[in-house]
Amino acid sequence: MDLVVFDLDGTLLNKEQTLSPMTVDVLNRMKRANIAYTIATGRTHLAASRCISGHQFPLWQIFKNGVEWWHPDTKTYRHHGILELESIRGALEHFEEQDITPFIFCIEPDGQQTVFYKALTDDHAQAVFNELSSHDNVSLKEIGEMPENAKVINISALGQHAPLAEIVKGCKEHDHLIAYSGGGIYHPNTHWIDIHHSSACKGSAIEALKKELGATNIIVFGDGDNDLTMFSIANEAYATANASDSIQSKANSTIGHHDEDGVAKFLIERFSL
Repeated sequence: MDLVVFDLDGTLLNKEQTLSPMTVDVLNRMKRANIAYTIATGRTHLAASRCISGHQFPLWQIFKNGVEWWHPDTKTYRHHGILELESIRGALEHFEEQDITPFIFCIEPDGQQTVFYKALTDDHAQAVFNELSSHDNVSLKEIGEMPENAKVINISALGQHAPLAEIVKGCKEHDHLIAYSGGGIYHPNTHWIDIHHSSACKGSAIEALKKELGATNIIVFGDGDNDLTMFSIANEAYATANASDSIQSKANSTIGHHDEDGVAKFLIERFSL
């Protein structure tokens, strides 16, 4: 049994951050052919929901680089690698040093999410705040209201490349954390950062889903550093043409560009759809 896993940004999504008509059509063909497939992204479930609204992915969906799973039928979450407030204080200091607003995602006892934030320092922070404010099922609070027993899922932010790179560098001092940064796909000066527990990654999440489904052949598609853990456990790993040379060198092969339906065109050939 094949299990096909797609990264979103720079892979399955086009430059409009949506699923193209061709991609939606190919995904529907895969569903009719009973091919198991899902997504594994660094985005939160909230941030990804509008991007993938053109298609109903049927299986567990993997968000936040493996920290968060969501099932569309049962509408339930699974979370892995929960952090305590004390364990992220060092990371928050790095945000302070770079004058970047962190958004700290926490899970409440009832399963709802609360996002705590510091003062909005620039337009990037305001954009994140506005996006989160548009969702009814998330609560936004200032960081001063964050309880000492908060269960932290991850820390996210938007900003320019240089300060985010410094935060990633700083987080290497903390063995229990892992930080990824990327961007420039949609706006040259807008990059993202995601920090979570080092025990969670796309690769381990996919291995767990593989076991749960009884899959035997893992096929993955990606373009960034946070995709390398799933490249390492896959039977077949494909990088999009827009990926850096270092990412392409870790893949079995390079396929078409993310904004030219590269994944969809490859799937038609690979599965004779």
